[in-house]
Amino acid sequence: MAFVTKMKIKKAGDGHDILCLVKHPMETGRRKDTSTGEVVPAHWIEIMTFQLNGNTVAEAILGSGVSKDPLIGVHIMGAKSGDTITVNWKDSKGETGSAEATVK
Repeated sequence: MAFVTKMKIKKAGDGHDILCLVKHPMETGRRKDTSTGEVVPAHWIEIMTFQLNGNTVAEAILGSGVSKDPLIGVHIMGAKSGDTITVNWKDSKGETGSAEATVK
């Protein structure tokens, strides 16, 4: 299953705000499908790692309580124009995704 990952970088004070949106179902494993009555299997993002030029600068540990299509934000220091920000994530089924953007 392909999940769309989008990222925005915005200058904020003496650092940068990174916003990352992942189109992901984020299922708890407790919801029933209304058409079949069967429980929808658990499936959520477990970890998101933010990197600045290949060095990890932030990690977000998520759980089943996070809503569908999560928007995760972090504030980082030390980024300069031309630097590369990368976000990688892994979910409870072992699926992964990533996005990359350049600081302007």
